Amino acid sequence: MEYVLETQELTKIYDGMPVVDSVTLRIGQGDIYGFVGKNGAGKTTFIRTVLGLTKPSGGSFSFFDGMELQQAGKKIGSLIESPALYRNMTARQNLELYCTALGVDKKYVDEILDIIKLKDTGKKKAKDFSLGMKQRLGIGMALIGDPELLILDEPINGLDPMGIVEIRELILEMKNRGKTVFISSHFLGELEKIATRYGIIASGRLVEEISAGELKKICTARTIIRTDDPQKAKRVIEAHLKTDAVEEGKDSVTINMPLEDIGELTNKLFTEGITVKGISNDDNSAEEYFIKRMEGK
Repeated sequence: MEYVLETQELTKIYDGMPVVDSVTLRIGQGDIYGFVGKNGAGKTTFIRTVLGLTKPSGGSFSFFDGMELQQAGKKIGSLIESPALYRNMTARQNLELYCTALGVDKKYVDEILDIIKLKDTGKKKAKDFSLGMKQRLGIGMALIGDPELLILDEPINGLDPMGIVEIRELILEMKNRGKTVFISSHFLGELEKIATRYGIIASGRLVEEISAGELKKICTARTIIRTDDPQKAKRVIEAHLKTDAVEEGKDSVTINMPLEDIGELTNKLFTEGITVKGISNDDNSAEEYFIKRMEGK
């Protein structure tokens, strides 16, 4: 697999404190990589470091299987926090000016306007755009030059639900066009809808990398059955469901898998002489998982 971004023990220290602390990660080609962490966890500093906006205190990073930033720069587009727009210019004028600054042909502006759904804004000035429109224009500016890697720092921060949906659809469109997207966010529910892989950062340290498939296996719905004989109930349930995904508690058993027919199972327990005192569902959500990992649990 080609890795579009790799870091080795990347570190950034401010005032004697590591804000990014020995982070080693890999982002594969075609991934939507969700960089997850609380505000202040080090996400933006990490991004600024790999984009050359601040010098690392230690470690190294490279792009596209070994390229240094200077060589790879034209293959990278980025949006860090709020986009730098000319408020008295239209979307087209902003994009054309950015093309000029980068020495890029303006012929792709129409296509970008179409992609970010701002083609029909006409003479409307950026100062009159909604926050979602501004964010889409910022992503459009990051797309100038047709980069292979997009780095987006908190692109949905402050957006209303419609704006969030629009950015989500835009990111998925970028993946469909063959681009790799690195997106930092603390909106866990939204990342869960689009990410193919995650890196979880806490207090500057990368505590885990996990694929969407691995996360799905961990975060299955669970059923908790309260009973007066959890040991026997565990044996009966495992035999009935042909699984070992059952945990025995003090006065309950937890089934770590979705159940199609809980009624059939409770009937089986009843016929085996096991009293069921109560049944509840425990949604072991990805959000719950992320929060625990971000808190070092």
